[in-house]
Amino acid sequence: MDVRGVVSTKRDGGVLSREEIEFFLTRYVAGEVPDYQASALLMAIYIHGMQPDELGDWTRAMLQSGRVVKFEGLGRPTSDKHSTGGVGDKVSIPLAPAVAACGVAIPMISGRGLGHTGGTLDKLESIPGFSTQLDESAFQRAMETVGVALAGQTDDLVPADRKLYALRDVTGLVSSIPLIASSIMSKKLAEGTESLVLDIKYGSGAFIPDVAQGRELAKAMMDIAASMNVPVRVLQTAMDRPLGCAVGHTLEILESLECLRGEGPADLRELVCELGAQMLCMAGVESESEAAKARVAQTLDDGSAFAKFEDITRNQGGQPGTWFNAQGDPDLTTTETFLAPASGILSYRDVREVGLALCALGGGRVQLDDKIDFGVGFRFQREAGDTVSAGDPLCTIYHRAGRGLDEARARLTQAIEIVTEYKPQPLIIARM
Repeated sequence: MDVRGVVSTKRDGGVLSREEIEFFLTRYVAGEVPDYQASALLMAIYIHGMQPDELGDWTRAMLQSGRVVKFEGLGRPTSDKHSTGGVGDKVSIPLAPAVAACGVAIPMISGRGLGHTGGTLDKLESIPGFSTQLDESAFQRAMETVGVALAGQTDDLVPADRKLYALRDVTGLVSSIPLIASSIMSKKLAEGTESLVLDIKYGSGAFIPDVAQGRELAKAMMDIAASMNVPVRVLQTAMDRPLGCAVGHTLEILESLECLRGEGPADLRELVCELGAQMLCMAGVESESEAAKARVAQTLDDGSAFAKFEDITRNQGGQPGTWFNAQGDPDLTTTETFLAPASGILSYRDVREVGLALCALGGGRVQLDDKIDFGVGFRFQREAGDTVSAGDPLCTIYHRAGRGLDEARARLTQAIEIVTEYKPQPLIIARM
């Protein structure tokens, strides 16, 4: 067996065996396969795809390229959620403590934002002192004491994915269904979760806007999970408008805190309760989805979810009540009101432009090493479907002395559309 033979098999549209996959990935992680050969194989996968069994073997080999977390003696089931991401998607922040308050442990490995989508890790790190860099012992301790670990991928967790993702990013091979599915599932299965809920976004603000492609991705991830005997449920949810009212790191943390206090936007609360209900049912804590949904909602209303988030914050280096510092304080930015350009019904032509407008202000990344300004962003006063008059305030722009403001205005103008008729898309269009 040799590397060129593995690449040639996939180049010609063949199916890789488990032995070929393990041979290739083991040597790539060890530095024995150069990036140009790995790129050639990734390009062949991008073009020809993978069969379900082949994808399962590929994901398993990625998973086994590093440490696989196992929890023993927790005394409670584990579950997690993954979202394909979008503009204003802050669901994980209130969801994890709400579900943990119901008796389920959450080992959540999250990612950083890039391009128009924000990252959970970046939002959490806008809280002063909050550390998402947990080593194995700290991760285990968090699960045992608090029941939640909100962390980033460590060097020894799925190193094959870390190397392959960086290579895909610089070679234009990110948007491959099998490569996306294996990247997500290898990290989620390595973290030790016993069940998983997937939130697959659709619409112009999603990473994969097309509904059919989203279902294809969901099916691929469900097949991978089934091959490893991990229960998975999928919700397809809307990203044809921003989620909630806040876009930007500190602003989204503050909106998450509102949700944890039983307040905040209705769409954010609904997704927290719906996704949380699925997690409780798969974990065996509840048997019926409506009862599970009510139980999650109760943790938001009675303060137990908020108290759990304070415990998480304290355990990971933050100080409850100190949710931002001068760098992230929105009140220390300059504000400008963005006005409706015409009368009619507010809708969104391209939500992706809202995320790119945040990047223009300095609140997002174009490159992985870009520094984020936590304090800038947008707070929307009107929602899609609202009737507005020309000159009505649509959102507040939080900017830093005008940095990127002209571009942000232009992108917001491209994002919104004032229409005469509006048919709202449901927040949840499918359950799988």
